[in-house]
Amino acid sequence: MSNLDSLDKIVSLAKARGFIFQSSEIYGGLSAVYDYGPLGVELKRNIRDAWWKEMTRRHDNIVGVDAAIFMHPKVWEASGHVGGFNDPMIDDKQSKKRYRADMLIEQHIHKLEKKFVDDFFDFVNDSNKIKTEKYRKIIADVVSSIEEKVSQVQESYQDSSGVENEVMVSSFNQINKQLKEVDAEFPHPEKFVNQLNEIIGLYYNLLTAGSRKSLTEDLYEIIMENEIRAPESGAFDWTEVRQFNLMFKTQFGSTSTDEDGVYLRPETAQGIFVNYKNVMDTSRTTIPFGIAQTGKAFRNEVVARQFVFRMREFEQMEMQYFVKPGTDEEEYEKWLEKRLEWHKFMGIREENLRTAPHPEDKLAHYARAAADIQYKYPIGWQEVEGIHNRTDFDLTQHAEFSGKKLDYFDQKNQERFVPYVIETSVGLDRLTLMVLCDAYREEEVDGDTRTVLKMNPKLAPTQVGIFPLIKKDKLQDLAHKIEKDLREEFSVLYDDSGSIGKRYRRQDEAGTPFCVTVDFDGVESEGEDTVTIRYRDDMSQERVPVSKLAEVIRDGMKDWKPE
Repeated sequence: MSNLDSLDKIVSLAKARGFIFQSSEIYGGLSAVYDYGPLGVELKRNIRDAWWKEMTRRHDNIVGVDAAIFMHPKVWEASGHVGGFNDPMIDDKQSKKRYRADMLIEQHIHKLEKKFVDDFFDFVNDSNKIKTEKYRKIIADVVSSIEEKVSQVQESYQDSSGVENEVMVSSFNQINKQLKEVDAEFPHPEKFVNQLNEIIGLYYNLLTAGSRKSLTEDLYEIIMENEIRAPESGAFDWTEVRQFNLMFKTQFGSTSTDEDGVYLRPETAQGIFVNYKNVMDTSRTTIPFGIAQTGKAFRNEVVARQFVFRMREFEQMEMQYFVKPGTDEEEYEKWLEKRLEWHKFMGIREENLRTAPHPEDKLAHYARAAADIQYKYPIGWQEVEGIHNRTDFDLTQHAEFSGKKLDYFDQKNQERFVPYVIETSVGLDRLTLMVLCDAYREEEVDGDTRTVLKMNPKLAPTQVGIFPLIKKDKLQDLAHKIEKDLREEFSVLYDDSGSIGKRYRRQDEAGTPFCVTVDFDGVESEGEDTVTIRYRDDMSQERVPVSKLAEVIRDGMKDWKPE
């Protein structure tokens, strides 16, 4: 994990250094909407460009499109978003606040977990009658087992099929068995076992919601039976749980009516599917081939949270790879491996990455197989990219709703079929947050704390900082000449304000990998002018000729590896 135990430091650094701001902040902000500042927009652009290069320019059979945000309303009927893109919501009648029902239950469970931990360690610290170290370890293992379920719960309701998750149930049974072993070996108040059983029972009911009655009815019963109160008002006065569609709807045209309603797209994938035939006809592509796209998407998340990890307006980078049925499983495995390796190649530490296949009973309705590439954020393991075998669902649906043929004719084998699709889908904002979290370090240097972002130099918003040691014409003239020469190839920043140490620290926090200092030793010595280049990651310095500076920086970027 990165040197972070919460997102607070990243949020603070992001604002202080101009990476990310709260949208409309002077008016009090707009919830779950963010603006990218001078450094943030460069970082985000560099990540987007790196993805685009990887997905299109390094493949001779993948092309790009840029589909419109507004699409024909029938697109979303065909895709299933109109009928099934919902979240279970409940309203507090007192405060008029609306909450996502499953997350409301999760928050209640977290409170019970915290109370258990506090009560237990208070007991252990006051007791000399039990083997505290061994007991602490066993209970810590139990709590850890419960906590691991949180990330698996968080995303499970949007595509919920209401089928009981046997894997989860089995794991909870193991926890119960472990509790009984603890109870048999160590004498302690029974309330601890009861507390943990309550937590486990709640998780079990939450995970299996929809298998007893409907999803909304089961969630409502959990809230009522456990007397879960509204977080803000403290009231226990709820409406029933209802499903709310997550798409933003608006009107189209100056004389529009409700029948003319259109949606802001909730994903970019459908823009690729409806252009499949256009691309195939104009690009003369043959199966297998891919279509890539980056762009904004919008979801009316009621419980959007955790900084830019979950927003209402966000940017996606998706590629749909069209393959012959029967080859889809092999292609799915290839793309899962390729995408995981790309994240490592971009400088994300391997120990902070993992793949998490979706259990069969939690697959989306269109998927034959799916897996998340997850990163260990300060908020726990979370999805940063999804790889899906979407079968022929999308093209078949759009062919049916549009009345157009979207099959493919294989001239070589004289056969016709509807292609299967392997999807890679990554959130650019989540990717940006991952880069910031993974790069973040706090280091002790001469008794002070140095905050530094050790990110891949190719992604850094500013790649080279150029500093005249002091404000003297001779130094400034050479510094400006170097700035002009390097600007053609690198992103550079000229700075002559403050001490050289403070300038280094500012660029450390911005993630600038190379800082060039122009001093009198370099401009007054015999022969070619020289400068001092200082490396961000280890703070080492070396003197190099000005004529060799670009080459040294180029080599430093090429040879960089994450610590």
